[in-house]
Amino acid sequence: MAKKQFKTESKRMLDLMINSVYTNRDIFLRELISNASDAIDKLHFKSLTDDSISIDRNDFKIKLTIDKEKRTLIVSDNGIGMTKEELDDNLGIIAKSGSGEFAKLNETGKGDISIIGQFGVGFYSAFMVAKKVEVISRAAGCDEAYRWVSEGVDGYTITPSKRDRFGTDITLTIKDNDEKNNYDEYSEEYKISSLVKKYSDYIRYPITMDRVKSRLKEGSEDEYEQYTENETLNSMIPLWKREKSEIKSEEYESFYSEKFFDYEKPLKVIHQKAEGTTSYHALMFIPSKAEYNYYSKNYEKGLELYSRGVKIMDKCADLLPDCFNFVKGVVDSEDLSLNISRELLQQDRQLKIIANAIEKRIKKELAEMLEKDRENYEKFWKSFGLQIKYSIYSVFGANRELLEELLMFVRASDGKLCTLKEYVDACPEEQKLIYYAAGDSAERLKLLPKTELVRDKGYDILFLLDEVDEFLMNILQRYSEKEFRSISSGDLGLETDKEKNEKEEKEKSFKEMLEFIEKSLEGKVSKVTLSSRLKSHPVCLSSEGMLSIEMEKTLASMPGAKNDLKAERVLEINGSHNIFEKLAGLWEAGDKDRLAMYSQLLYNQALLIEGLSIEDPIKFSNDICELMV
Repeated sequence: MAKKQFKTESKRMLDLMINSVYTNRDIFLRELISNASDAIDKLHFKSLTDDSISIDRNDFKIKLTIDKEKRTLIVSDNGIGMTKEELDDNLGIIAKSGSGEFAKLNETGKGDISIIGQFGVGFYSAFMVAKKVEVISRAAGCDEAYRWVSEGVDGYTITPSKRDRFGTDITLTIKDNDEKNNYDEYSEEYKISSLVKKYSDYIRYPITMDRVKSRLKEGSEDEYEQYTENETLNSMIPLWKREKSEIKSEEYESFYSEKFFDYEKPLKVIHQKAEGTTSYHALMFIPSKAEYNYYSKNYEKGLELYSRGVKIMDKCADLLPDCFNFVKGVVDSEDLSLNISRELLQQDRQLKIIANAIEKRIKKELAEMLEKDRENYEKFWKSFGLQIKYSIYSVFGANRELLEELLMFVRASDGKLCTLKEYVDACPEEQKLIYYAAGDSAERLKLLPKTELVRDKGYDILFLLDEVDEFLMNILQRYSEKEFRSISSGDLGLETDKEKNEKEEKEKSFKEMLEFIEKSLEGKVSKVTLSSRLKSHPVCLSSEGMLSIEMEKTLASMPGAKNDLKAERVLEINGSHNIFEKLAGLWEAGDKDRLAMYSQLLYNQALLIEGLSIEDPIKFSNDICELMV
């Protein structure tokens, strides 16, 4: 029989299907199994309205058969099958979909119809691994079967054939190996079963295959024999489509461990079923700790994406906002618009709706964990809190409403984590500001002289221990009508008018001396002033402007930093301390050399308190020795 040509710009189109549309040849089996599943769906749907078709749904199945010697792989189904005309139309016209046509003809709302293949090109992915494709099909209600054969772009033939029952057999003759490709693997049981598990595990009909196994011979202790067993390769019903009330926690944990290779229990399981304009199932997990590469450029976020039980993507990044990129899980929806190869998604409205709903659900679950399961939330925060902070800072506060209530910081009073709400709720009624101290350890911050006045007032302090924290505070600025204020700030808002006036008067009296101290420090500070925050300590460093000393340290530690961004340092001297009296005595005595040396010592002392390096340790040591002798 003469070959027929494909009814499109055939050679070009088919070549495009084989070499360009699909980027991963492993998915050919997914496509053929999906088509087989569609064929069974069609038959089941038709049987609901056609009494001449009688088949028990439990008898539906998809069978895979491997013949290594002949280099063939057969995909068989007992679905609706195709007539000669349907073979010609559906397989002879590239990009015409029998499933799509069937769905249009059966928009009656009857039965459980869920068609996967709607583009008519998945079948041609077989040519990525096969040099020849043979289709034998017998339509339900027909006595004749027909054989469709093609070796690719040269066209196809259709001839009469035989098949005992309705359904379809697709036989692939696997390509020979070449220098770049090993096609032998598609004749291996392990490879085929792994592809089913990866891409088609949740097809709702059993996918079976005869597998060669070994066992001890009866009566023998060391001699094995081989036998063949028909094995169902797929799970069929995914965990996320089962009712939550029917699932035990051990099943969730087992699924999580097997799917995501994490052998610690997840902190939280989020099982969601959404119905409406966009319907989907989601099963998500909050891990108990961050992956080893979580805070690196190599980490990839995303949820596994399924459409009608068929895996579409390993990691769909568009489903997860960056702030919740630690979440692992799967999403399954029948409402997504897939592209022609089903390998990627069109950027459509449904995808955005699902992503927005998932974002809200994760936030809700984290807020509930914070309220009802504090111990686990604090574990979560220690692993992923930095990501929450960066997610507010990096978008200049755009995520503030979503994430602000999730923030936690260590408080000075007891060294425990607290939320901003908890801090504010515990504030004395007269406290107008939220005070914080930034540094690398809570132990050092507790000892800072600058905390004295705030603590004497009975006000708590938030310790900011991550590098991003102060930058985050500059973005937030306030919480619950209370402004954030660093204990290094020039004005702590704690002085009375009387105290301010007394300080100003004393500074006027010693104006020339303070100016001399500033000059003797040779530009290292922008100002020298009397301190209102110090009680028992003689000196400290504070800063003016938006850039604090801790921010300066953070920016200087970044790769490629030029250290050209400097905080405006202010040297504060305790006017009530004995040291100040000593300085005043030297000034009155006209001993400017000694006063200059004392000024340098006090500045270096303030640097050490701040955890900063002394510029000239040798001179610092010599000055101390001079004072001692």
